[in-house]
Amino acid sequence: QVRLVESGGGLVQAGGSLRLSCAVVGRTVRRYVMAWFRQAPGKKREFVAGIAAGDDSTLYGDSVKGRFTIARHSAENDVYLQMNNVGPDDTAVYYCASPESSLEPIRITRESYQYWGQGTQVTVSS
Repeated sequence: QVRLVESGGGLVQAGGSLRLSCAVVGRTVRRYVMAWFRQAPGKKREFVAGIAAGDDSTLYGDSVKGRFTIARHSAENDVYLQMNNVGPDDTAVYYCASPESSLEPIRITRESYQYWGQGTQVTVSS
């Protein structure tokens, strides 16, 4: 059974940094795409970042490019999202996600991911 468990959310001031982690149970993270999405109140769930299986190539949403970094800790079987220079627009619930198939490339649509964590709240104060 695959489980994704996010942690690391909280309150941070604008311009600050935060690091989110996603612990993965039931699969080896290096063999699957891992992604982060976020959802702010009243808005659709938005793709934030993804990391491919194998070559560790990455893809970022336009709104976080240059500020956020996704990476994988194969030894610890987890994935993290380093968030720098955050702003109020980054306030959201952040979700870790992974597709069913190891053959899937990074995709930006939520429907492409079958496994989701419970989410962790990030609040940025101005």
